[in-house]
Amino acid sequence: MLLQLSADFDLQSDVVPWLWAQGPAAALDTFEKSAAKPYIVNVERNGKIIYTWKGSGRNTCIGLYDPLNKQNEHLYTFEKDLHIISCSINNEKTLLVAVSFLQSTKEERVNQLLQPVSKCLTLVIEIHPINNVRVLKAVDTCIRVQFLYPVANRNPFPESHLLLISEDKYIEQFHIHVVTEDHHKVVFQNSGQLPRDRVADDLIWAQWDMIEQRLFYIVPKESRNILKCVQFYPDENFNLILEAPLDISLRDIGLKFVNFGYDYSQDQEMEPRSLNLQVFTSKTGEDARINMLHKSSIQSPFKSAVWDCCSGRTFTVRINECSLMQFLWNSKLDSDRLAALHCALLHVRNTTDLEMQIIQWISENLSTCYTFDPLQEFIIASLYWTVCPETSKLDKLLPYTSLLYWNGIIPEITCITDIISLPELKVHNCKDFWEKLTLNLECVKYAEPRLHYNNNVLRREWYKLLSDKKAEERRTTTYLRNIFENAKKVLSNLASWNLEERLVPLFQEEDYQQQLLIGLMVAQLKDHLMRHLQYVGKMKIDQIVLDYVSKLLDLICRIMEAVWRKYSLQSCVLCLDERGSVAEFSAFHIMSRILEAANGMCMPLPPGFHTLHTGLGVRCLPLHTLLHYIDNGVLQLTETCAIKLLKDLDNTEKNEKLKFSIFTRLPEAIGHKVTQLWNHPVNSNFIARNSVKLLLDKLRNRQRNRPVVDRLSVHVEFLPLNYLVDMLAEVEDQGLNPFEEEDNVNAKFVEETALKHTMMLLGL
Repeated sequence: MLLQLSADFDLQSDVVPWLWAQGPAAALDTFEKSAAKPYIVNVERNGKIIYTWKGSGRNTCIGLYDPLNKQNEHLYTFEKDLHIISCSINNEKTLLVAVSFLQSTKEERVNQLLQPVSKCLTLVIEIHPINNVRVLKAVDTCIRVQFLYPVANRNPFPESHLLLISEDKYIEQFHIHVVTEDHHKVVFQNSGQLPRDRVADDLIWAQWDMIEQRLFYIVPKESRNILKCVQFYPDENFNLILEAPLDISLRDIGLKFVNFGYDYSQDQEMEPRSLNLQVFTSKTGEDARINMLHKSSIQSPFKSAVWDCCSGRTFTVRINECSLMQFLWNSKLDSDRLAALHCALLHVRNTTDLEMQIIQWISENLSTCYTFDPLQEFIIASLYWTVCPETSKLDKLLPYTSLLYWNGIIPEITCITDIISLPELKVHNCKDFWEKLTLNLECVKYAEPRLHYNNNVLRREWYKLLSDKKAEERRTTTYLRNIFENAKKVLSNLASWNLEERLVPLFQEEDYQQQLLIGLMVAQLKDHLMRHLQYVGKMKIDQIVLDYVSKLLDLICRIMEAVWRKYSLQSCVLCLDERGSVAEFSAFHIMSRILEAANGMCMPLPPGFHTLHTGLGVRCLPLHTLLHYIDNGVLQLTETCAIKLLKDLDNTEKNEKLKFSIFTRLPEAIGHKVTQLWNHPVNSNFIARNSVKLLLDKLRNRQRNRPVVDRLSVHVEFLPLNYLVDMLAEVEDQGLNPFEEEDNVNAKFVEETALKHTMMLLGL
């Protein structure tokens, strides 16, 4: 089973043994085997459970279970056989409210007292000490009661507020003032009628949001039905905060109450055509459906909690990690895989062990997912579910998926796109509402078309700086200095996370391109969050961004570490004078997919990634394939890789061809540094080629129709070479010295090396 239910409370194990242990001498009546079994009537916002049972003499008793200290407490006993409909206790546990219960049948009531007696009686009872009893309602319709619980902690006195929900289609709020006497007694402040307010009238449906302390209800109108929401506050009264018209028919339906406790008799009295409507808010689940429990009697009083009203048990609901990972491994559909991946990161939470299990699955299924890239999705989703819980509104500002849209088919689910008109909402003045609305509107204002952080601007700026040949030389400018300072902070932060030595030889060189991308990402992400989260503060945002980018690099490193362990690769830098193994080729393939995923999302890679990737390519690929990968940007040449190529490979004919092919493809900035280290004719060839290129660039802007002087002592029957030498001769006639910055290169040497290179390419 994907859902794992952990029992937090069970009447049979947590209450019944305690009842038997009380004994006849206790203030509690003796529990009899023949008595009706206890059942839960309510679960309060603080998690405390109110239950009832029949004692000796069929007395009706009420008890309270505290899940924190796992203790039971007897609250009150009625010396009658009553059927309790609803019950609630105030947050300070000074009053037992609203015991709302049914008395005997109408015929029995008339015979007993020779006068009619109300069917339902609702009381407020003092329980510290058990003393005064107030009658709230005595009517022939059922009444439900619920104390309001403050959102924030407050002093326990002097006032409690109680909701009274009537089947006569109205809701009231009672204000109960209490005082202390003799330092421990809690009694009603006055003996008069309790103050009360009318909250709602003529309702046909109501739902209580325990966590947010909100009341939703529907009032039928002639034109259309209206959904309303009332917010209750800890230190004030209540306010109507929302009205929304409903375009649904609600005629000829029964009255429906959601999340107002439990009356077991309802299961036996099926309400015809009862309105199956629920409002979902931020953290509450309002009617769960779990196969192993009683479907008709399940409530979810608060997040991740299930109350099986029939069996008298409460559960904490979690995702079973083992079952979920097994489902991920066995799934064949991309929709199932994508759902399982996000479910694991959201509900199981992002732990190192879970990450490694997902990484192992990714390494085995890189080529089996067709509609999404599992590497991209894992990295983006893992970052999202790790960082977003830290600060509100982050979930609206950071991407949670790499997919812009989903074209896949989900079996048994049909999705259609339709434009619907938004209802005309009436939002009333209330505390904190306008502040929250302003923040949400501020976020929406910048959504063009999406509010999530987008990498398009990052990509353009990165490419712009990379194309600027002098950018690396201008690292002392304020702009670039700040960028590289950002990168330095990220790498330092990441180093503090990982104290253990890494298997993969990364972070062992200064990688200009990746440090530039890391710093740019930090800068742009800061600007993005500051634009929408100014109230959070600069220091907090700086830390969020620092952790976000650090976590990104850490995830890539974890993937690499898992690959290295899987294929038992060496932790040292690989030597280039040996051929690679099958395991190394597999690692090279996964690194290529990581690079593809990073390029697609414009994500930085750990410094040294390209050096290691190219090194594996040199070891594992034939020369023509290697050069093809380099020319198409799959492999990126670095200064460290080029220097290592010089040191590891001797000057055999095969290695000379490899070195020369690599050196001709080096970026200009790297080529100038590396070529000075190779004292070999091929290196001179490389210098000559660059010199000729410089000559031709200069000559392009000069006159091209001047007479050419024949400077060759012996003509070679190879027209391209003759043309090249004639051009060089023309340059010499013009008094140019294109080699003034090179190492003693003359026209004769250029002629010889060009001929040698031409013959080598032609295989002569």
